[in-house]
Amino acid sequence: MNAPFALAPCHLSPEVIRQNNNDLVQLFSLYLNLMPSSVAPEQVEALATDCGISRAEAYAHLLAAMAGLDAGGADRNFFWHWLLPAIHELSPADYTNDPYFQNIRIPSAHSGKWQLKTETLHPFEAFVCNDFLVTPDRRMIPQIGFFKEAYPFPAVLESGREWMTLQPNEMVTTKPAIQKAHGRVLTFGLGLGYFAYHAAEKENVESVTVVDVSEDVIDLFRTHILPQFPHREKVQLIKADAFEFADTRMAGNFDFVFADIWHDAGDGKELYLRMKQYEAKHPEIDFSFWLEDTIRCYLEPDLW
Repeated sequence: MNAPFALAPCHLSPEVIRQNNNDLVQLFSLYLNLMPSSVAPEQVEALATDCGISRAEAYAHLLAAMAGLDAGGADRNFFWHWLLPAIHELSPADYTNDPYFQNIRIPSAHSGKWQLKTETLHPFEAFVCNDFLVTPDRRMIPQIGFFKEAYPFPAVLESGREWMTLQPNEMVTTKPAIQKAHGRVLTFGLGLGYFAYHAAEKENVESVTVVDVSEDVIDLFRTHILPQFPHREKVQLIKADAFEFADTRMAGNFDFVFADIWHDAGDGKELYLRMKQYEAKHPEIDFSFWLEDTIRCYLEPDLW
């Protein structure tokens, strides 16, 4: 964390906290969707050097200025207790040293409306880097990162829209499920096969069954990615609807289930709640859900 003191209790009313939660999410939603590269690298470097502060703090000050915030005056609490603890400078090596990154090469390839390709985050371009941070006083703080240098990453696109990437957020938020995976593993959602790769590498994982609704995604993966897996013999690919499969073929056949069938936390609420019902029906199976912490933030209106 860039400024641990910023996570001390802010001593504001629940109403103000809810409003600031909402304001911060709206600020980052606009910035990430419309102008994620608008904070110029030379401005960050100059401000950090002139003021003797970290690049992350300089980035936060510049973003605040772009948003019309008075970080030293009327908006001081919002800046120090919401905006600043949201911003992080990250190191690409912390992610590119991952075994999947090291061992898997992603070609440019198409199948139907789906595409495999390599994309790039530009220096100082903002991106989501982890689940929301929720503090004891109920602040809900998105986690936003940037790299000092360019960061190439593999991606799978649907009709030109990113569906799955190996940006830090996808990697970090999948790690808990990887750590928990054991026995006969079932995963709903294929993407680039990041979870399947790491699950298959575990000695305590007997098999990895991947269910995806798209034949094209499965074909791209089977042709270009799966042959590179060290333990590809553990992986079985099945084209099916996740809920139909859960209703008819899940019980008694799996020890661990990882659900990753939504694009992001915003569009995943209904699918998450529907899939969550299977956890209650099958207590003998361990379940994990991608972005569960963030989705639960969206489902708890008292945070807003």
